[in-house]
Amino acid sequence: QVQLVESGGGSVQPGGSLTLSCTGSGFIFSNSPMSWLRQAPGEGLRWIAGLSTGGAGPRYTDSVKGRFTISKDTSKRTVDLQMNSLEIEDTAVYYCNAYLPWAEYWGQGTQVTVSS
Repeated sequence: QVQLVESGGGSVQPGGSLTLSCTGSGFIFSNSPMSWLRQAPGEGLRWIAGLSTGGAGPRYTDSVKGRFTISKDTSKRTVDLQMNSLEIEDTAVYYCNAYLPWAEYWGQGTQVTVSS
């Protein structure tokens, strides 16, 4: 059974930092493309960062480039999203995603609120 569990969300002031973590189980973690997406209030789900397989580097949507860093620890089965210089516009529910050969899976989401 595939499971993705996010943690690390919370409230932070603009300019602050948070690190989200996603722990995966039930699939071959090392061979699976992983991503982070988010859904801001009143908006749809949007992809923000991803790690593919085969040695390709991380990719980011323009709005988070230079501020967010996605990383994978295969031994811990985690994919982290380090978020720096947070802005009010980063407020959203953040979801971890695994793109497996037979289906995509998402975690339950973790809330990030950036406010002064």
